[in-house]
Amino acid sequence: MGEDPVLAVTGLGDDRSPLPLALIETPGSRVLFGTTSWADRSLVSSGAFYPRRTMTARARLAYYATRFPLTEVATTYRFPPTPDVAAQWVERTPAGFTMDVRAWSLLTGAPTLPDSLWPDLQSEVRDKSRDVRRLYASHLSPEALDECWARFDHALRPLHDAGKLGLVVLQYPGWFAPRPEAWADLATIGTRLPDYRVAVEMRNPKWFEGDTCEGTLEWLEERNLSLVCVDGPTSGPRAIPVVAAATAEVAMVRFIGRREVEGEPWTYPYRYSPPELAEWIVRVRELASSVPEVHVVMDNCWNSDAVDNAVQLAELVRSPVSGSNSV
Repeated sequence: MGEDPVLAVTGLGDDRSPLPLALIETPGSRVLFGTTSWADRSLVSSGAFYPRRTMTARARLAYYATRFPLTEVATTYRFPPTPDVAAQWVERTPAGFTMDVRAWSLLTGAPTLPDSLWPDLQSEVRDKSRDVRRLYASHLSPEALDECWARFDHALRPLHDAGKLGLVVLQYPGWFAPRPEAWADLATIGTRLPDYRVAVEMRNPKWFEGDTCEGTLEWLEERNLSLVCVDGPTSGPRAIPVVAAATAEVAMVRFIGRREVEGEPWTYPYRYSPPELAEWIVRVRELASSVPEVHVVMDNCWNSDAVDNAVQLAELVRSPVSGSNSV
């Protein structure tokens, strides 16, 4: 057996505490808290979380995993992972650690970096779509797109086989609205990734308007697909209704920040206040009462905002609240 990646982190001494705040366990459910990045540059340079700014990539992930039971890998949205990288994640994290993985953008029809496509598949791009700034799934033949899905599935096998793969998160672009072709795309997920637990994140608010909302939730539940519940701005291009619902055995909540600046799509830098986080106490508890596992992910990664807010919300959910059952 190799060296324990946690024990291999030098300079931690005896102050390492095994997930004291960011994991809540009850007889019927677990609530895991974490962030979308353990290597965000602003977090590393801030010096507010890691004991040293000069830690290696291996040491940073191992240290993060002593503080949180969960992370979401977001870099895989831009570039698909490789089996070797997934195996490194397994090696560098302790037993019981969970990694949600954001799916490669091409798989959800979003604009994709052309050089993120595997070199041996570049010839599969339709002639008229070559040398463009963004690649789309429609630029590939159906056979090439099938191969992309298969390779993404294969890359996650080391995480899955080690029991550390949480959810594969399919994040759909804003123009992906509840139309027949969208429903048809969603219906293929079960055959594309049959062995994995999958969550879908809808950025178009039409999925949650009127009767469509109930239909969306029922449709996802019938297919065992988790809905990503999102907390974000109340207006602007990233505004989405707050829908706290569990549609599969793992529920997921994403906090993207509530920053609203006219003409800008960015929802961060944004640090949630305690009262804002407290709005989710009952919601998280109700999710935990209905499914075996809840993943709460802070996606407001700037300096230590995400790690601090993750710990703060975990403390709030754990603490007794008058008039509400605690988890």
